[in-house]
Amino acid sequence: MTRRTVRIAMNGVTGRMGYRQHLVRSVLALREQGGLDLGDGTVLWPEPVLVGRREDALREIAGRHGLTEWSTDLDAVLADDTVDVYFDAQITSARVEAVRKAVAAGKHLYVEKPTATSLDAALELARLARDAGVKHGVVQDKIFLPGLLKLKRLVDGGFFGEILSVRGEFGYWVFEGDWQEAQRPSWNYRAEDGGGIVTDMFPHWEYVLHELFGRVTSVQALATTHVPRRWDENGKPYSATADDAAYGVFQLEGGAVAQINSSWAVRVHRDELVEFQVDGTHGSAVAGLRNCRVQHRSATPKPVWNPDLPVTEAFRDQWQEVPDNLAPGAGFDNGFKAQWELFLRHVFLDEPYTWDLLAGARGVQLAELGLRSSAEGRRLDVPELTL
Repeated sequence: MTRRTVRIAMNGVTGRMGYRQHLVRSVLALREQGGLDLGDGTVLWPEPVLVGRREDALREIAGRHGLTEWSTDLDAVLADDTVDVYFDAQITSARVEAVRKAVAAGKHLYVEKPTATSLDAALELARLARDAGVKHGVVQDKIFLPGLLKLKRLVDGGFFGEILSVRGEFGYWVFEGDWQEAQRPSWNYRAEDGGGIVTDMFPHWEYVLHELFGRVTSVQALATTHVPRRWDENGKPYSATADDAAYGVFQLEGGAVAQINSSWAVRVHRDELVEFQVDGTHGSAVAGLRNCRVQHRSATPKPVWNPDLPVTEAFRDQWQEVPDNLAPGAGFDNGFKAQWELFLRHVFLDEPYTWDLLAGARGVQLAELGLRSSAEGRRLDVPELTL
């Protein structure tokens, strides 16, 4: 085996997602398994170069994981010809300028979503990357999670017959920050910093719906701020200027309708923090991040509405768990890591890869139209994007 080093500039690893999912559970996890076997006699060895604005935090993270390279000077890192890939998990409002610089430096790009705060900027990045001839990918992690992989298996196998509708519930209670620390950073609740649940979650719903059920052709949404006053990381009160809940209806190519509620102001009464129910003529399924349950039409009970009598049926018990169906001893890998592996194989082996900056722009487009739909109180068409 020949070991080939790939140097990855990782910008934003001091944040929750950048650190936990991308650095620790993806790039460092690849190192722990001995690198990425490309299958051609080459093992790819990722070498992260940590980038950010907080010197102390970068130094501490590097020391914790035995890493030696970190910098607060993005320009210097991008000028290093030995750096192959630029990864961005910064705050959304800082992303476009940094990605522009990385394209100009000729780096391959792997970018968190949303890729930009406006559709125009997202399309600009996609065009720049195309014209520069660099490989580019956007994080679309949820389609790599066990529950949705099982759901896709059902779709591909024709389990549902004609798909009629998709219902999604996402969210949890994010503490205000006064008497208990908030689980999300305060910028998420400031529109001027690129915050808001529509900007954050509609890009997820776009690729989940697009990959599993078909392109979104129209959107009607209501975005609101249920909790208008919060406290930041320093205990200082501030006014929430961004939406913390959104209720969306999406028409899909082919006629199916998706309804997805997203909220950081809801208490969980679900098996998982996100669940999707898919109903079709031949069967239904409920999928979360890890599990998926089904009910075929041949085993569908016949409930009768009678509000005068107590319910005697245990409705959840009438569903069947979808098995993993993996090789003996195998398990589902971390979804972020799985996509990192596919992206690196795309970069070094030119294997097909569809989750690019244009796909990322579709997510930005849906978020932008969702906010506009809410502001104008009407349903809006979602035009198909091209470069």
